[in-house]
Amino acid sequence: MSLAALAAEARAQALALRGAFHPSPDDGAPEGTGTLLLIGPDEPQFWPAFHASREAQDGAPDPLDRWSKRVIGALASRWGGSAHFPSDGPPWPPFLLWAQRSGRAFPSPLGLLVHDTAGLLVSYRGAIALPRHIDLPPAPESPCRSCEAQPCTTACPVGALHAGEPYDVATCQSFLRSDAGQDCRDNGCRARRACPRSQGMRRQSAQAAFHMASFMKNWSGREGGSA
Repeated sequence: MSLAALAAEARAQALALRGAFHPSPDDGAPEGTGTLLLIGPDEPQFWPAFHASREAQDGAPDPLDRWSKRVIGALASRWGGSAHFPSDGPPWPPFLLWAQRSGRAFPSPLGLLVHDTAGLLVSYRGAIALPRHIDLPPAPESPCRSCEAQPCTTACPVGALHAGEPYDVATCQSFLRSDAGQDCRDNGCRARRACPRSQGMRRQSAQAAFHMASFMKNWSGREGGSA
């Protein structure tokens, strides 16, 4: 099955292939992997598909992770591969390494990864390891190379994300919990939204608020780290 055919099957489940590569022994992929596929949300149909699912409606914890494991796991089974998720661990699968090895995610001026089509709103719901070697297209160049304005570097209202500086999580969290932070709480990180390539993602406010609420909860009382 070609990469295009796999991508079409993923889109039918409101998912997108966000990259693929042929792992080397140092990439931390499952043994015997010929091609590793990175799976992310296919916007804007992803959120309605998840919201209508049994996982979103049953009131049990971690609905999005459970939905991802069910849907991506089913794809992996049909394709003759195995499914892997950021929540698997410890040890945790090296998704950031895999993203860069795919040739479609690059370090941005903020230090966050930027994707050639999803911009700074790139995310990965899982990965599928296939035993066979699938032909892959040439890798694109980083979108930051042609982005002269770099609006991501000035969009954060409190400078928590700034070019060349470590991510100031404490300042970000404090702002999110203030009245002034409502736009970021309801619509997502301004710096990530400011990326020109992020504009095509068209995330619903409910989706952005869901992820921001999770980020605030998971970082409550903690210091350091990154989103």
